[in-house]
Amino acid sequence: MLAEVVNVSERALSLALHLAAGIVLAVVGLELMPEALNARPPWVPIVAFVAGGAFFIYIGHLLGHIRSILGRREDANGPLAIFSGVSLDLFSDGVMIGTGTVLNPALGLLLALGQVPADVPEGFAAIATLQRAKIRRRTRILMAASFTLPILVGATLGYFTLRNAPEVITLSVLALTGGALTSVVVEEMVSEAHEGQTSRLGPLFLTGGFAVFALISVYLGER
Repeated sequence: MLAEVVNVSERALSLALHLAAGIVLAVVGLELMPEALNARPPWVPIVAFVAGGAFFIYIGHLLGHIRSILGRREDANGPLAIFSGVSLDLFSDGVMIGTGTVLNPALGLLLALGQVPADVPEGFAAIATLQRAKIRRRTRILMAASFTLPILVGATLGYFTLRNAPEVITLSVLALTGGALTSVVVEEMVSEAHEGQTSRLGPLFLTGGFAVFALISVYLGER
């Protein structure tokens, strides 16, 4: 919604994406994988982490298929393609939060808090693309508001599906999500951050994002 009233330059968006990438890497490195490696045997979540990378490839293929069905191969930034991509990403975030809540409600809340600043740049980028596509403002606002649905559905499914599952399965789903998020950071967020005008401060924002979630983890998480 903020993107509708605030113009964000390419350089500012690049810095925001670096910040978000750092936060996501911190979520994976400081919370998801340390928790997942408590599984017995620990090699199962490690394999699941690699499977998360394969899942990212599958999602990319699925998005390409959706664009093909919508007849938008020539326009990868079509509004429905954008909506589908962001929705799938938010759905995976919801699954991660729901799964973390099964293990510990405090962990679920911590993962949710970490994803909020990480998803802000994605929202700005999505709305900016819709604006360039000449989508009506009313339609853009409705699409932005509906982004709450996939994350709620993902969190609900993640919680109720894994609530009675063996711990190794729950921890492996966390690791799989971590692998997918790592792939998203490297292949999507960082790449997008360097598409337009960039800033030499990018690495500082990347490490700053990691530090932001580290502070959240230390002071708001259970230790």
